[in-house]
Amino acid sequence: MDIKEYFTRISYQGSYDKMDLATLTDIFQHHIQAVPFENLSIHCGEGIELDLEATYKKIVKKKRGGWCMENNYLLSWVLKTLGYDVTLLGSRVFVPEYDAYADEMDHLLLKVVLDDKSYIVDGGFGMVYQMWQPMELVSGTDQPQTPGVFRFLEESGVWYLEKVKRKQRVLNQSDSTSHNVEKEVCRRIYLFTLQPRDIEEFRTCNTHLQTAPNSLFVTKSFCSLQTTDGIRALVGWKLTEMKYNYKDNMDLVEIRMLTDEEIEKTLKEKFNITLDKKLVPVNTSRLSMF
Repeated sequence: MDIKEYFTRISYQGSYDKMDLATLTDIFQHHIQAVPFENLSIHCGEGIELDLEATYKKIVKKKRGGWCMENNYLLSWVLKTLGYDVTLLGSRVFVPEYDAYADEMDHLLLKVVLDDKSYIVDGGFGMVYQMWQPMELVSGTDQPQTPGVFRFLEESGVWYLEKVKRKQRVLNQSDSTSHNVEKEVCRRIYLFTLQPRDIEEFRTCNTHLQTAPNSLFVTKSFCSLQTTDGIRALVGWKLTEMKYNYKDNMDLVEIRMLTDEEIEKTLKEKFNITLDKKLVPVNTSRLSMF
């Protein structure tokens, strides 16, 4: 594994000899705009390995993406290689349809300590809830970013991440200006503690999420990538492209349904992904990724 090859993969040409927040943020943003959040391996008949060298080969050499246990595991190696103080953490993701957090740890994230301040670095959540900058670990403080306002809340040692929602204008829908006028103003994203984790603690989760019949990752095929001003995402056959805050605290959304024949071309053109095996798109879950 070669750190310079990784930087070529994410098109990062900046300096990395200083361990500071600006450098960390720059590398992080290059990563999320180059490496998709995706689970396509599952729907190509391939397993997802919880192995650093396998993940490096997949993301760096084959120019694929990955889910949290791939993206953040690789990021932990990158940052440790550069000398950053990195700790693996585990979280439980909130599921709005059930109004509950997952029963078991199902998401990997990173804590990075810089100049006696702690930051959460999470390059593996994807979709509209992907942070674009490391977030300082402080409770109750709004941290505005391009995707929206994020904040942590801490109660008795448990930390909660949430995001303030914007209104959306959806093109080619009849009631386009009033979309997303839900009662929910904030979306809970996940909860976590600061207990250090070892990658082996995620092995059961890694297997369960790609094999359980009711797993979101089994019932939906998806690929999302952050752009310079928004995101694009392919879930099943639905391609969504979003421009953040295009006017008056409102996001602009365009949705298009693809045919089977358009999937492969769209993955190449929109996400720079070429698959080794045939993808079988699926979207049978009622659980939302937006």
